[in-house]
Amino acid sequence: MQEKKKEHPTEKSRLHPRNKHRQRYDFKSLVSNFPELGSYVTVNPYQDESIDFFDPQAVKMLNKALLKQYYGIDNWDISENYLCPPIPGRVDYLHHIADLLSSKNYGKIPKGDNIRIADIGVGANCIYPILGIKEYDWSFVGTDIDSFALESAQRISDSNPSLKNKIELRFQKNPQDAFFGVIKKEERFELSICNPPFHASAEEASASSIRKLSNLTHTKITSPKLNFGGKSNELWCDGGEEKFLKNMIRESKFFASNFFWFSSLVSKQSNLKNAYAALKKADAIETKTIQMGQGNKSSRILAWTFLTPEQQNEWTNKRWRI
Repeated sequence: MQEKKKEHPTEKSRLHPRNKHRQRYDFKSLVSNFPELGSYVTVNPYQDESIDFFDPQAVKMLNKALLKQYYGIDNWDISENYLCPPIPGRVDYLHHIADLLSSKNYGKIPKGDNIRIADIGVGANCIYPILGIKEYDWSFVGTDIDSFALESAQRISDSNPSLKNKIELRFQKNPQDAFFGVIKKEERFELSICNPPFHASAEEASASSIRKLSNLTHTKITSPKLNFGGKSNELWCDGGEEKFLKNMIRESKFFASNFFWFSSLVSKQSNLKNAYAALKKADAIETKTIQMGQGNKSSRILAWTFLTPEQQNEWTNKRWRI
């Protein structure tokens, strides 16, 4: 028996107003521009066109189609098991931090390749540099502790002319460090971004995946299936997100004059309390917490700076208003 067509909101109102993905996916248009997606599109019981979001290959093909149609990226691929990022959520981070920069620039978003962003943990997918370049023409330095991930990111950069000379990739030798070893003494960046590992162990990551799939399918799942993939260093680290943030904040103090803003995604609301305490201990001048949401999922961006108002004005006058 055919189920009644499900009513959906016309707009994903929790996404940033500039996000190109606030409307439901137009699979006909996506397949027209990227035919390889077609074999993964089916009509679900509610008579809506969709893909199986539990199929990693289907999710990757959707990403390829989105990057091609909305961002003009013809060549994007990642090896099996590497994190396949949900693009609407990733670009939301960038739109929010663009607003953060504009708040110090009389409401005008600073654009162009003189605006430099450091992506801590760029990953094999290279997604933040791609989106930041296509949306705001920024330039990026991407760091990672995984040399194979960097090779993948370099292939993506090299195979898309619009990304040429906009992305520099650096290997982080010490997994415990965020900025030491990859940021040079004389360098200046408008911002650092980071999507830290959420979990404290492989077991925790597995349990989280099982719980999420069980909730989504309303059935008991006993083995994890990561529809968005993810290598161990992308999903978990010793101490999890809480410890990662604490270490990053402590280390950022040593690079206080290298960055206008530091920032990171924070997946767990409960981790903010200790992050605020770490920022206070580090003598951060200003902190911001920016709420984000996609569907039923909520997250937030934590941003901080060590620059005084006078130093901020000097920075913007010298680097943004030229």
